[in-house]
Amino acid sequence: MNTLKHLAIIMDGNGRWAKERGKIRSFGHVAGAKKLVEITKHASRIGIEYLTLYSFSTENWKREKVEVDFLMKLIEKFLKQELKNLMDNNIRFKVIGDMSKTSKSLQKRVNLTIEKTKNNTGLTQILAINYGARDEIVRAINSIKKEKITEEDIQNALDTHTLPDVDLMIRTGGEQRLSNFLLWQSAYAELIFTDTYWPAFSTQELDIMIEKYQKIQRRFGGI
Repeated sequence: MNTLKHLAIIMDGNGRWAKERGKIRSFGHVAGAKKLVEITKHASRIGIEYLTLYSFSTENWKREKVEVDFLMKLIEKFLKQELKNLMDNNIRFKVIGDMSKTSKSLQKRVNLTIEKTKNNTGLTQILAINYGARDEIVRAINSIKKEKITEEDIQNALDTHTLPDVDLMIRTGGEQRLSNFLLWQSAYAELIFTDTYWPAFSTQELDIMIEKYQKIQRRFGGI
């Protein structure tokens, strides 16, 4: 049976979920943030060690400014409200992505949350904020000061250098693509897609996916 150490989720479908209910997109994003809390707690309870969540991509800046501003403020509010839950559940918090392009107040809140939770020993929750895999790889390569670069050099320069590779990648919302998320780290990840919109995604559906993952024979290029 496969051990699930690192779970990554592309949380897609907030806007469409809201639209189906006659609500604006921001309503879906708020519901999505609540779902993130629920799924994180469940992942912690069932023994997953690392949970990486695609919160805001490098491409999301192309959206309407009002939605981008709302998302950034929502992330900041989420971190402020969730610090107690993280501490109570022994969850450590990390971020991947280029935070230099976000607001100073969000950067401050992120750094505070990282610092406050750094000694927690349970699940590590990783939010991908202003993250794109291609951007991450370019930044990693540019940071390596040597002529002949190895795979190990790149691995050690990635935002995720302290994390194991992804075991299982889940995408909600019906689309079947990785959308520039953890491309290096997911080279041998198992992929599961669901039509369920993120706000409607349940712990029961997650458990079914994990059970399916555990039965897969992982060969990593071998026979």
